[in-house]
Amino acid sequence: MQINHDTRCALDYVVDLLNTAADGSSPDTLVTSADLHSYLERNNVSGVGSTLGEQDLSGVRAVRDTFTRIFEATDTRTAAGLLNDLVAEAGTTPQLTDHDGYDWHVHYFAPDATVAQHLAADGGMALAFIVVAGERDRLRRCGAPDCGRAFIDLSRNRSRRYCDSRTCGNRLHVAAYRARRRELAEPEGRRAEAAPEPRDEGTVRAGDRAPR
Repeated sequence: MQINHDTRCALDYVVDLLNTAADGSSPDTLVTSADLHSYLERNNVSGVGSTLGEQDLSGVRAVRDTFTRIFEATDTRTAAGLLNDLVAEAGTTPQLTDHDGYDWHVHYFAPDATVAQHLAADGGMALAFIVVAGERDRLRRCGAPDCGRAFIDLSRNRSRRYCDSRTCGNRLHVAAYRARRRELAEPEGRRAEAAPEPRDEGTVRAGDRAPR
């Protein structure tokens, strides 16, 4: 799937935001203002103030909840409705910019946007691009039974199943390999246990006919 650099960056931070939420194996990692700072720095999110408070944190957590509902929507119409509401509430205002030495690109958030509105506008428009392209099935959760982290499958043949092939993917492949080895070994063991005792052909057992 071909997407431009800005859309890819926005999708990356949407996924990272989703994966800050608690799941069965990891805690919520977006619970303090320091966590929010760390998230913004990690994703190189520009145009946000250096002073962030509890209101910013609660706003970003609310955006995270909406992104989660979009990912989990069972049909495109539901996802589209959620996205329309999200970008409208964010006050989306497209503008061209070449800030910080970058080439010209589009920001969708308003100049006076809060950090939550910033993420909602740019992230929402990136997800809207996926919906318009008919690629919503690329919004996925990891196939590992004990993971469930979000990811976007950008592979050509939509074959990606795990959030990270080096961790979850490799772990599941190793487990499957070991299971196959066990399946192959167990029948051989049972056959060995059930094999008849070697017979001395020169001995006549009870019920056998004597040789003629």
